[in-house]
Amino acid sequence: MTNWLEIDKYAKEWIKEAGDRIIKSFSSELIIQTKSNKNDLVTQIDKGTEEFLINKINEVFPFHRILGEEGVSESLEDLKGIVWIIDPIDGTMNFVHMQRDFAISIGIYEDGIGKIGLIYDVVADELYHVQKGNGVFMNDTKLLPLKDTAVDEAIIGLNATWVTKNKRIDPSLLEPLVRESRGTRSFGSACLELAYIAAGRMDAYLTLRLSPWDYAAGKIMVEELGGKVTTLRNEPLDLLTQQSFFASKPGLHDEILQKYLKDGNW
Repeated sequence: MTNWLEIDKYAKEWIKEAGDRIIKSFSSELIIQTKSNKNDLVTQIDKGTEEFLINKINEVFPFHRILGEEGVSESLEDLKGIVWIIDPIDGTMNFVHMQRDFAISIGIYEDGIGKIGLIYDVVADELYHVQKGNGVFMNDTKLLPLKDTAVDEAIIGLNATWVTKNKRIDPSLLEPLVRESRGTRSFGSACLELAYIAAGRMDAYLTLRLSPWDYAAGKIMVEELGGKVTTLRNEPLDLLTQQSFFASKPGLHDEILQKYLKDGNW
């Protein structure tokens, strides 16, 4: 019988400890490398944070499996058993340039079902956390179920990349959504944008490509509060691949799909 309370306790301790390590690194010189392109950054702090978390998990839960962004962990072909999906620093560009607006994200799944989600905004000291079936919290404050919102009253998380010239879509496809919503925001950290939906600070977030470690924790939170999380084609997400992503309050999700996304080649 899996002791989820024990797993949750350890995960919270480790994510806070990892955050303290990152804060202490602020005075250190960063070794910055690029991955897929010049804006896809990674530092020794990303890698060191992932190594720290993996070592802790392996020590206490040696039979659990791990999927991490920086390649320190094993490569997985399925989600059987208990799997920790880790992003050591989501928002590395923010970390490098601003030393804020980044977070550590941990989603813990059992046979593909989200059980525990943790998103730690290190600088703000805000820990968003959920155990499936027990509600979502920001530190000690329980977050309320998501209420429906119309597009013209909604704050949408959308990167300007997708409404300017790009290699993936016609930028005019999303112009109506930008124009007719109350406003758009882009924080540069997908997991924080999902935490903000859970906290009621934003109403939806969508992007043409996102990796599982970016949303594994936030997906559990948004769904726990009654929101919907799918691809832009309204299909279930595959937690082992990069794909389009759309999270929103429930009625808003349907409105955006029907009015703004149905004609797109996502």
